[in-house]
Amino acid sequence: MELNNITTSVREFVLLGLTQSCKLRHCLFAIFFLICIITWLGNFTIIATVVIDHQLHKPMYFLLANLAFLDVSDSLVNTPKLLSGLFTQHNTISFSECFLQMFFFHFIAGAMAFFLVGMSVDRYVAIYEPLRYLSVMNWTTCTGLVVMAWFGGFVHSAIQIGFLLHLPFCGPNVLDNFYCDAPQVIKLACTDTHMAELQMVFNGGVILIILFVILIVSYIVILLKLRTRIMEGKGKALSTCGTQITVVSLIFIPCIVIYARPYKKSPIDKVICVIYTVITPMLNPMIYTLRNTEMKKAIGRTLGKIFLSGRIQKPGQLAHPKRSHLTFP
Repeated sequence: MELNNITTSVREFVLLGLTQSCKLRHCLFAIFFLICIITWLGNFTIIATVVIDHQLHKPMYFLLANLAFLDVSDSLVNTPKLLSGLFTQHNTISFSECFLQMFFFHFIAGAMAFFLVGMSVDRYVAIYEPLRYLSVMNWTTCTGLVVMAWFGGFVHSAIQIGFLLHLPFCGPNVLDNFYCDAPQVIKLACTDTHMAELQMVFNGGVILIILFVILIVSYIVILLKLRTRIMEGKGKALSTCGTQITVVSLIFIPCIVIYARPYKKSPIDKVICVIYTVITPMLNPMIYTLRNTEMKKAIGRTLGKIFLSGRIQKPGQLAHPKRSHLTFP
C-alpha cells in the first residue's frame, strides 16, 4: 500500500524525544537500556524454558510463552527508537517508517489487550472448573485464543492506520514524543480532523474501556470465589490476583487516558507513554510467570542443561545425541 498520497508533501517527522537536556538524556539512556535488557532477558528466558522443558508443555504455559513473545515484540517496536533518540538532539523518522511503527505498535498492543482477556478465561476455568480444566483449556482452545488475539490486534491496527492514510500532511511535522503515535500524528493533518479523531477514539479508547471492564469483572469474580473456598495456597493465589490486577491497570489505564479522548497536549503524556511502552513489558514476566513456582524450577533446570551442555569435552570424546522433547502434546 502506498503511504504518501498526492496531497501529502511531508517526507519525515521530527521527534522531540523525552527531554532536550544532554545530561538527562544520557541518564535516561542508561536507565531505559537496563530496563530493555531485563525485559528481553526475562521474556526470552520464559519462551526458551517453555519450549525446552517438557514438563511445561501445558496450556497455561503455552499462554504465558505467548504473553512473553508479545512483551518482547512490544518492546522492540518503540524502545530502539527511544534509545537512539536519547543520543541525538535532532531525531527524525521517515513518513513511511512512522506509519509502519504506528501499525506494528497498535497491532501488538491490540493483540496484548485481547490476549489478556483470553488469559482471564484461563484463570476463570482454573478456579471454577479445576477438574475440567485440561479438557476445557485444551490445545485447540488455547490456540484459538492466541489466533483471535492476534487477529483482533490486526483488525484494530488496520482500521486505525486506515483513518490516517486518508488524511493530507502538508505542513507541520514535529511530534513532541519519542515515537510516532496516531493521536499526535492526526493533529498534524492539513484538514479538519474532528470526525477522524472521534473514529479513532471509538476504535481505540472505547474498545480499551470495554476490555478493561471485562478484565476487572473477571478478577472480581475470581477473587470472590477464592474467598469462599478453603484450599492450599489460597493466600498466594489472592496475592497473585491482586498483583495481576495492578499490572493490568498499569497497561489499560494509561492507554485509556491517551486513546479515550481527542488528543490534547499535556506534560504528563510522555510519562504515560513510557509506562505502557517500556515499563509494563518488563513487569509482565515478573508478575505473570516468575512468581510461579513450577516455572522457577523449570528455569533452573533449563539453565542447568545449558551450562552442562557447554562444558569442554575431552579430546576425542563425542557427544551422544539426545532425543528431542520439543514437541507439544
